[in-house]
Amino acid sequence: MLTKRIIPCLDIKNGKVVKGINFVGLREIGDPVELAKIYEEQCADEIVFLDITASFEEREIIGELIGRAARELSIPLTVGGGIRSIDDFRRILARGADKVSVNSAAIENPELIGQAANELGVQCVVVAIDAKKRADHRGYDVYIKGGRENAGLDLVDWAKKCERLGAGEILLTSMDKDGTKTGYDLEMLNDVCTAVNIPVVASGGCGKISDIVEVFQNTRSDAALVASLFHYGEATVDEVKDELIKNNIPARIIRRRHYETRFS
Repeated sequence: MLTKRIIPCLDIKNGKVVKGINFVGLREIGDPVELAKIYEEQCADEIVFLDITASFEEREIIGELIGRAARELSIPLTVGGGIRSIDDFRRILARGADKVSVNSAAIENPELIGQAANELGVQCVVVAIDAKKRADHRGYDVYIKGGRENAGLDLVDWAKKCERLGAGEILLTSMDKDGTKTGYDLEMLNDVCTAVNIPVVASGGCGKISDIVEVFQNTRSDAALVASLFHYGEATVDEVKDELIKNNIPARIIRRRHYETRFS
């Protein structure tokens, strides 16, 4: 069985890590690279940088951060926000990122997914999907532009299309759960995990270690994205990994630069 990944997510605005609730009410947390280094020391499997404002003027700021992070981190780095073209993919990878996460542009130009996968490799193409339960509770709608605009797409249909087009991974965020610390949206995750065969990263709602255990026990999610729990010092990555092992969930444990995969 493959190990489950724990991935700290750093939402970035104006060069700083921020965190909010339901995509609003942002609070500044700290320097992205310094936080990423702390999480790496705590056994994080990967790091995600998301430029949540993604304006043209801030592109150079995030580019500089990518370079710094790539020089100082040894674990994989995924970068998203403001990706509009294959050239953006190339630039971010050239800066040292390992994966590129694309959201709005993939919906506006779905062929971008296949183009990036064919030219740069499926392994570096992550499609981020922000979704919200419909008012009638019959399925989920996909949103773009930082959750501001309903794209008019059904979540499961769009996830399947992303896989067909060549996405290597889906980063699935529940807008209803984002920042609430009430647990992941298990129903939404199960709908997508059973519909696709590529890895799905659970995002939105983690408030305690047991939420992470629960998402792996009750869905086929390959990884859990975590923000508030780590940013506010309520738990460490090490503590999460230890709890996964106790619950017979495979996790990669790294101690004093000694790499070891442990199974309970």
